[in-house]
Amino acid sequence: MDFDVAAPDPAGMVASLSSLGYSLEAAVADLVDNSISAGAKKVDVEFTWAGRDSWIAIVDDGDGMTPDQLKTAMTVAARGPSAPRTAHDLGRFGVGLKSASFSQARQLTVASSDAGTWNVRTWDLDIVEQSGEWRLLRGTDADTEKLVDRLVENYGHGTVVIWKRLNGYHSDGVDADDEATQKQFYSEAARTESHLGMVFARFLSGARRLALRVSGTEVQAWDPFMVSHPSVQRLPVEELPLGSGSVRVEAFVLPSTHRLSPDVYDRAAGPGGWLGQQGFYVYRRNRLILAGDWLGLRGLRREEKFNLARIAVDIPAETDVEWGVDIRKSSVVPPVALRRHLTRIAAHARSRASEVLRHRGQIAARTHGDPLAFAWTVRRQDGRVTCKINRSHPLVREVLSVSHEHGVNVRAMLRLLEETVPVTALRVMHETDTADDPVPFDGGGTASSEAVEVAERILTAMISQGRSPKEARDRMRVMPPFDQLQGFWSE
Repeated sequence: MDFDVAAPDPAGMVASLSSLGYSLEAAVADLVDNSISAGAKKVDVEFTWAGRDSWIAIVDDGDGMTPDQLKTAMTVAARGPSAPRTAHDLGRFGVGLKSASFSQARQLTVASSDAGTWNVRTWDLDIVEQSGEWRLLRGTDADTEKLVDRLVENYGHGTVVIWKRLNGYHSDGVDADDEATQKQFYSEAARTESHLGMVFARFLSGARRLALRVSGTEVQAWDPFMVSHPSVQRLPVEELPLGSGSVRVEAFVLPSTHRLSPDVYDRAAGPGGWLGQQGFYVYRRNRLILAGDWLGLRGLRREEKFNLARIAVDIPAETDVEWGVDIRKSSVVPPVALRRHLTRIAAHARSRASEVLRHRGQIAARTHGDPLAFAWTVRRQDGRVTCKINRSHPLVREVLSVSHEHGVNVRAMLRLLEETVPVTALRVMHETDTADDPVPFDGGGTASSEAVEVAERILTAMISQGRSPKEARDRMRVMPPFDQLQGFWSE
């Protein structure tokens, strides 16, 4: 058989691996995978700012590697997805160390020891591109060698990965005194810490407890399902058959806001916020692959009324192909055979989640539904939501009591406003349920001149409708939004 050997160009391969779309936190998580696979009990992630010479290191106390094992680990795709792996191996394609590192840095140095002697190898991408060869350097430069010695000082065995010449930071325009870029660098460290707490939560809190730190700060496990909270609803576990194994699915409905303290509520929102964290959480060997996503299943989309629905899915590593687990271990595609079942489970969890919020809304309506207090009346009837201006509100009543000619115009204007509530625009623009909530009279806690003017008109209207000044003021004290503003009740 005639054939040609079509070996990939090293420079082109480097460019391809560097552009796989890793975020910094996802790249670090890929390296922590390797530490866990090597049996590490302690992993330290170090972010050090030094301007264009800033660096990041991942240090573990795992089993370490011999020189031959280190060479294999540094070889691109030395082991394919079908290669035998231990039950604790979180890898798949054999390119995670290289692809994750090349996406973040131009120089990758790895030092590893299985018995006290530290072996060092380095990829310098400038050398690879200039030589056109995969020249894996034995050892490293003098500065990095000193850094390795410092990092392994308290480790008898394990592995150190060092990223230098970091993408986005190693440029002539960046120096150590650049405060804005330094702030960005350490904000990425904080985001990485939060991400690791979510991805490796089961390792941080399980029986085989992993000690994981970022720049000296212990990473806290983030439990998206709040399993220890007494008000969490745990729906029945289902084991869905797939091939010779099964996929474990458990749905959770989280407590509504009034059952959580402000601190617990904020933490429960997660790194992506309430809207971004609803949906399926896919785990592979206890490592989170995908956090908060409806998996592209038909009819399922992010909506605020489903914020309390979160579903854990545990997939066997042997079914990576069926689930389409990608190189970055950050996305999956559910097998066709399971989509109907996953959709059914999701629909049930979403229904229960919306019931919790609707029930809370009904309680709020019964508690705060004083017709004299709220300017709008919102109801659901016959499957439709209606928004009506409250004709019983004192100021509305006062306006409607004007002469017939003007009253007709006012009623027409109110009807126009009710029929043109910009629900669609609000849904598009209002992406979360926290930071972008509209704040009456520009917020700030202090009454503006506009707020004072409106309050005075309402107060006058209530007095003209038969209430005493004291009764009117008492009513105003509990009327939104004036009950939240300062400046009305000093006398």
